[in-house]
Amino acid sequence: MLAFATLISGSFSLGGLAAPHIDPAAINAVRFALAVIVMAVFVARTAGWDRRHLEAPWRYLVMGGLLGTYFVLMFRALQVTDPVSTGAVFTLTPLMSAGFGRLFQRQVSRPFVLLALLIGGAGAVWVIFRGDVSAMLAFDMGYGERIFLIGCACHAAYTPLVPKFNRGEPVMVFTLWTLVAACALIALYGWPAIAATDWFALPAIVWITVAYLAIFTTALTFFLVQFAAMRLPAGKVMAYGYLVPSFVILWEGLSGRGWVAAQVWLGVAATIAALIMLLREGGPMPARRRT
Repeated sequence: MLAFATLISGSFSLGGLAAPHIDPAAINAVRFALAVIVMAVFVARTAGWDRRHLEAPWRYLVMGGLLGTYFVLMFRALQVTDPVSTGAVFTLTPLMSAGFGRLFQRQVSRPFVLLALLIGGAGAVWVIFRGDVSAMLAFDMGYGERIFLIGCACHAAYTPLVPKFNRGEPVMVFTLWTLVAACALIALYGWPAIAATDWFALPAIVWITVAYLAIFTTALTFFLVQFAAMRLPAGKVMAYGYLVPSFVILWEGLSGRGWVAAQVWLGVAATIAALIMLLREGGPMPARRRT
């Protein structure tokens, strides 16, 4: 999950550079298609093919739909807001993921874990509103942040559904068919934009972003999340997302696109403190038995 946070943070900065040049559905259809190819090669060389892995294919449609929605809304948000703000919105995912874990898996967060999630969420809100108390009180959240919040809710629901929907398939196989479903759904949704895109006229940054997204933040991060979700509670899996704003700020600053205001770092500090608290804690209580 530490590798996941590092790779995800790069997608916000690169995505912010590519977003003005291409429709969100078009770039995501291509990145998912490439990711499917990459993951299919790994599956062919390792787990192999088994018809039993395609039982109940609706599972992959649900998972692919959730992740496809997340990524399309992420790029839509990056067209109207900055990478740091979207990275901050992403850090609300652990708190939402813990809620979905309770709903889907009956995972009950200990008070200490819940406190850490709330501290991290408060830090994320501070960064989203750029340390402006008046904007916070008025809940003046931008359009980009609002639509990405919906996407993050989809991502949060995805994590606890991995162990719920997995029926013994190897992680790579489950990842592959989730990617296939996401690619198909995005292609159906965005076909007009895909057909209208002048692919040969796109600047190099778009293709660099597509390659990075396909290999590192689609195929690899899907595998990392599913690997972790089979071994850790949902809220703890996504807790590493609290590192994303810090990494995005570093990406943005080191690339010469500017550093955030000093007061914003207070929110970043809160998200890091939440991560440390969660790593020191054992995670949610076991699921309660039905009576």
